[in-house]
Amino acid sequence: MSLEIYKRIADFGKKLSGLDHIEEALPTIAEEAKAIVNAERCSIFIVDREGGMLWTKLSDGIGRIAIGIDSGIVGDTVLKKAVQLVNTPYEDSRFLAKIDEKSGFVTRNILAIPIFNSRQEVIGVIQLLNKYNGDFDDKDEGIMSFFANYVSGTLELALLLEKK
Repeated sequence: MSLEIYKRIADFGKKLSGLDHIEEALPTIAEEAKAIVNAERCSIFIVDREGGMLWTKLSDGIGRIAIGIDSGIVGDTVLKKAVQLVNTPYEDSRFLAKIDEKSGFVTRNILAIPIFNSRQEVIGVIQLLNKYNGDFDDKDEGIMSFFANYVSGTLELALLLEKK
């Protein structure tokens, strides 16, 4: 990873520290994530353990998405507490092709990164779709894992404040 990317993420962290409402934080996080790895779309899924759901307040290009906590590649990211890098989604049995069918979007590749809270529980997933210049790789995984760690505190705080 280049030092420039780390510096960019650090600078972004300063900007993010002023945002404590989830409606402000999520679009800001998604736009930065797309820019860092040069992806077409980014959705941020929030884990609702009580409801057994994963949902988005923000889905780039389409309306809100709500799926079962054990559904799809995002659900596997939560279950395994690990990054999922899928460069052939239509060949992956976990891929929820119905979402593409409904929206008219064609997913070429996926990078799903877990976001952990201070107790090391997965509270969200950053899902990036369609890298512009080829497939997602280990470098993207490393950069986005670092990014997810960097934004986790802001997301955890925003979720706590929303519950009040």
